[in-house]
Amino acid sequence: VLPALAANLRELLKQKKFLLLYGHNGAGKTRLSTEFKKIGKKVDATGETIERDTLYFNAFTEDLFSWDNDLVEDLQPRMLVNPYSSLISAFGDLEFSEQIEDHFHRYCSAKFEITRYSPEEVAAMADPASLLHHLYLRYGNEMEIRPKHIQFKTNEGKDYIKICRGEERIFIWCVFLAIIQQVIQKAASYRWVKYLYIDDPISSLDEHNAIKVAHDLIRLLSASDENLRIVVSTHHVLFYNVLANQLRKRNSLKFYLTKGEDAETYDLEDWENVPPFHHLSTLIDLCNARDIGSINSHHFNMLRRVLEQTAAFFGHGSWVECLRPMDGETDKAFQKRILDLNSHGDCVIFESPKIDDAMRSAFRTILEEFRRNFPFNPEWFPPIPATSPKPTSTPAQDNS
Repeated sequence: VLPALAANLRELLKQKKFLLLYGHNGAGKTRLSTEFKKIGKKVDATGETIERDTLYFNAFTEDLFSWDNDLVEDLQPRMLVNPYSSLISAFGDLEFSEQIEDHFHRYCSAKFEITRYSPEEVAAMADPASLLHHLYLRYGNEMEIRPKHIQFKTNEGKDYIKICRGEERIFIWCVFLAIIQQVIQKAASYRWVKYLYIDDPISSLDEHNAIKVAHDLIRLLSASDENLRIVVSTHHVLFYNVLANQLRKRNSLKFYLTKGEDAETYDLEDWENVPPFHHLSTLIDLCNARDIGSINSHHFNMLRRVLEQTAAFFGHGSWVECLRPMDGETDKAFQKRILDLNSHGDCVIFESPKIDDAMRSAFRTILEEFRRNFPFNPEWFPPIPATSPKPTSTPAQDNS
């Protein structure tokens, strides 16, 4: 169950600095991050937190920010900040704001302004009936620098704007990056942090920004104290691949998280030896299917996708340029037709997954000749046969 899994992750982190989790949506990643945090949290009889050790970013972190859209005038949209959160206790510090700006402008050109509580609002804390009074009792003088809201402008414009969902998520992520900097710099507000748990920080981001976020995150965390322990979980394949590749030679663990068959338990599969790039993992699956004789029609789609990714990497105009059979251009045209026939069905969902021996032989030929011309790390792939089997017959024509 999740509490036991969270405790297991803490045990694993006694030996490693980084722990990377891949899991699909619904696998329990956000709930796991919450259970992980609970283990290091202690409260007193009144429910106040007296001890904690985990700083985490997940969907709850994003919920600390909400929009007041000024529906009457449509002139002053602003992002509100939950004043109860201890996560942003250093938000009002000038250096902290500058750190947010440094990160944010790597992704977005919009400007932002932070509005903090006024002296009059701080004075109102003396009124026991005031909400601010209770916040003052809880946070002390820190309340004077806590933000009320944030507003955004374009570089050229004077009017306030509402930024798009992707830019909003980027801003909140940049706040968290600035907090990580405070942790690394051992700021007084965050000296309690022993663990960072980061769950899916790239919702609503395009692939370009997903790569940038992954790169910037590892670059920042690499400067942290060795005693800081870090968990990153994600459902985003590209984000996982970039992180896994950058952590390849670091003190890290990698796992695949899934729910058990009873939906109450969870499985953690070791992914330490899984290649960090999606196309390499796909090639391993294709080689395994070839070796055990379980080649089916969907494997042609997988192979074509690998060819497309390889062509894009080398700057080729078409995936067909990755077909380089030893017997000349005639075979190349034949292989292209094989792949076209098996990866462009109009109603793929209704097609039979079964194929005949001639098609299996053709698949092996295309796969093995591709691997000869584009060799990958031999540690990940079984040896290629000395000769490639040839199709025994020409595939039937498509008469649909």
